[in-house]
Amino acid sequence: MPMSNLKIYPAEGTWVVRAGGSVIGESTRALELLQRDWPFVIYFPREDIAKAVIDPSPRKLECDDRGTGAYFHVSSPEGMIENAGYFIDAPTEGAAQLKDYLAFDASKVTVERV
Repeated sequence: MPMSNLKIYPAEGTWVVRAGGSVIGESTRALELLQRDWPFVIYFPREDIAKAVIDPSPRKLECDDRGTGAYFHVSSPEGMIENAGYFIDAPTEGAAQLKDYLAFDASKVTVERV
């Protein structure tokens, strides 16, 4: 895929991610990814997410545009949310900015600008 399919910008403002109503991360350094005609995705710096709530998943991620990585589960007050997020550990050249950032599945957790 041509690199033009990815657009990565600093996400304006403060962004939070909530799991089961609890804030598990907050950042003013998030990135916004626009990819093709898909909804935008907010990527959080890894150090802005509570490490205690992240558990590895065996599920792998492979994307022609972004590279390869893996999913992770998130612990919440209601229990484990499986494959709630992912990271890119071997990004393509066009996605290099996403290394050391985490993204979340907005259908499983809440990602919002505050």
